[in-house]
Amino acid sequence: MRKLVVHGGYKLQGELKVSGAKNSVLPILAATVLNGGLNVIGNIPKLSDVDVMVKILRAVGCEVKRENGTVIVDSSKLNNHRIPEELVREMRSSIVVLGAMLSRCSETIVSYPGGCEIGPRPIDLHLKSLRELGAIIEEKHGFLICKAQKLKGCEIQLDFPSVGATENIMLAATCAEGVTVIRNAAREPEIKDLEDFINKMGGKISGAGSATIKIQGVKNLHEVEHTIIPDRIVAGTYLAAAAITKGEILLKNVVPEHLQSAIYKLKECGCRVLYTNDSIKLVAPSRLHAIESIKTMPYPGFPTDMQSQIMSLMTVSDGISIITENIFENRYKHAYELIRMGANIKIDGRVAIIKGVPKLTGANVTANDLRGGAALILAGLVAEGTTIIENTKHIERGYDNIEEALKSVGAKIQRL
Repeated sequence: MRKLVVHGGYKLQGELKVSGAKNSVLPILAATVLNGGLNVIGNIPKLSDVDVMVKILRAVGCEVKRENGTVIVDSSKLNNHRIPEELVREMRSSIVVLGAMLSRCSETIVSYPGGCEIGPRPIDLHLKSLRELGAIIEEKHGFLICKAQKLKGCEIQLDFPSVGATENIMLAATCAEGVTVIRNAAREPEIKDLEDFINKMGGKISGAGSATIKIQGVKNLHEVEHTIIPDRIVAGTYLAAAAITKGEILLKNVVPEHLQSAIYKLKECGCRVLYTNDSIKLVAPSRLHAIESIKTMPYPGFPTDMQSQIMSLMTVSDGISIITENIFENRYKHAYELIRMGANIKIDGRVAIIKGVPKLTGANVTANDLRGGAALILAGLVAEGTTIIENTKHIERGYDNIEEALKSVGAKIQRL
């Protein structure tokens, strides 16, 4: 099993370029099956989740080439509507292929998805919405058997602004008959990136980034070239890494607008943050201030994917911070690993109370999920001594060679 060894006490200083957004790449790769032709996609990060999605595309007959951060998908030879169970169970986001495959093949079979164990993430909104579009879905022996001779546009009101459900509806409705309107849609930047990709291939989608998205179904799509937006969570993680080490960092290839809620909290804990259209500079204080209240919310609120990293910051802050996790009910596993390193954290249901301590100490810890693993790296950067992080496969799902990036700005970290 792979491990990361982090030697604490080194200040991060320098410049980093942010990679493409994992949460954009996966639905956009799924969307490549729609046009039955060539798709050229740039700024693709090297992630295990991307590897899984590429395997899924190849399994259904697509030709996929990867060249220096670019993925070329030819979906003209798609010849299989069954998604391999072992791939779907490996990655939660694989469920987004459902809408695209239904649109292209009128039939698909997929198992229930896997991924990080951060609490129940039911796909009932996905299935309910696809049924409203005309799909017939049977659930048998852990599989979803989905058929749709003709998908028809309709109005869909989401009970919760689910990112995955919004994406699946957009993919399924792109070539559906008539107009589809999604109300209470997810507003994340990755939704807008998917809209841009589909529209470049001839789709007619408007409203992404707002609570109402309109999809006018089209009959034909064409070849497309697209560049993935920067990863706002990777950017936020690097900013937090500089903050916890009392360092200074300049991020390039970033969209500050996508990080406003995280930037606001970093300023609240004493960091100085400056930015242009495509860069962010953070200068950390000599001592981090506690953040009185952090509540995770759907975008543009504070992202659940940054909760773990901010918790690491607060473990060495001056005062008491309170975090409320409103998205996933089981996303505090990293807290118990931070406690092993000397953090003072109390968990009560969805609420975490963090009392800052003068220092953390290195320990053997385990990454139980993607963002929790990133939080442990941050803690290791500031801890006294050496931290060994096990089960790093989760970290590799969402960070492109994170140890090399951090080493380039002064961290002492290596992979075993």
